[in-house]
Amino acid sequence: MNVILHNAQQGYTAILSLWPQIKAHLMAGQTMVLEVKEKTRSTEQNAKLHACLADIARQVKWAGKPRDVDTWKRLLTAGWLRARGESVEILPAVDGHGVDVVFRRTSTLTIKECAELIEYAQAWGAEQGVRFSAPEWMEA
Repeated sequence: MNVILHNAQQGYTAILSLWPQIKAHLMAGQTMVLEVKEKTRSTEQNAKLHACLADIARQVKWAGKPRDVDTWKRLLTAGWLRARGESVEILPAVDGHGVDVVFRRTSTLTIKECAELIEYAQAWGAEQGVRFSAPEWMEA
């Protein structure tokens, strides 16, 4: 069960209302997990990120050739993580051929982190001369 908490009063009420359900499971001998975390990126942020990446993919070649949106997402996410002091891992490939880069998935980013990544991608793109399209929903 997921409960989105918006303010202190609503959060307090939601936690109190969940206790009887949690207690019943615990009394029945079940082990429960209670996880509290920041909300992840919004659908609108995801759309904005992908629109930005699509603009970059259409206009920028990297290492001598055009790259698709997924490749740009990996490249820019890795760059953003390094820029904020987080590390990516470069590991030997499981099949023994080459290396793979392992980093955080964008679906796990908080709203604030996704906003930072979008800003990073737009700034990087602007430095490369990318002209970003701006659908009406992005301008609001």
